[in-house]
Amino acid sequence: MTPALRIKDLPPSERPRERLAAQGAENLGNADLIAILLRSGMRGVSAVAAAEQLLARYQSLDRLARASLDELRAFPGIGPDKAVTLKAAFTLAQRMTRELHADSPLLDTPERVADFLREENRPYEVECFQVALLNTRRRLIRVEKLSQGTLDTILVHPREVFRAAIVAAAAAIVVVHNHPSGDPTPSEADIKVTRDLIRAGQLLKIEVLDHVILGRATPERPKDYASLRELGYFFQ
Repeated sequence: MTPALRIKDLPPSERPRERLAAQGAENLGNADLIAILLRSGMRGVSAVAAAEQLLARYQSLDRLARASLDELRAFPGIGPDKAVTLKAAFTLAQRMTRELHADSPLLDTPERVADFLREENRPYEVECFQVALLNTRRRLIRVEKLSQGTLDTILVHPREVFRAAIVAAAAAIVVVHNHPSGDPTPSEADIKVTRDLIRAGQLLKIEVLDHVILGRATPERPKDYASLRELGYFFQ
């Protein structure tokens, strides 16, 4: 009986694992990537050749991903272990796709911004400056923590804020920081930083939607955040 041809029996230049490490996964074809999952081929056939036969049988990655475990096990040379490995890999890819297409949080009001970031900021004992990067629909791309300051001072430069926004291809941003004192009233420095960011955003065509300061609610001050837009510090 002819033994299965293993990947390690191939010359190094033909081994998919070594090629992935050297060239990057994006530079490998579908058959090479599937061969890495298979690890070894069938009798007298390499893993790459076996992967090519699988792709020829199912015609597309989508049809291969939808194949049942029984169908995969029935394919010559696959067996239960390789069938499970393939099914696990395709299921993870499907779940990742659903995550990417799921709606991210909508952060179009200061209340929603405060609700989203309140608990993360609650334990901070010094001021922490963050920027929420948003797409054109005002939905979150991600939050970047940019800097930490002292109990009552934070230093941030527009280039740091907009570098993150440009890398993320953000259409708009909301800047956020906390006041460990609990009083979210903006300081003169907060107002100056906000206006500097608005001017920079206008030049870069990235809208600064708001600057939200998080504090703590009290009986006299039931709202635990302040919005510089609501307070009138934004201008066209």
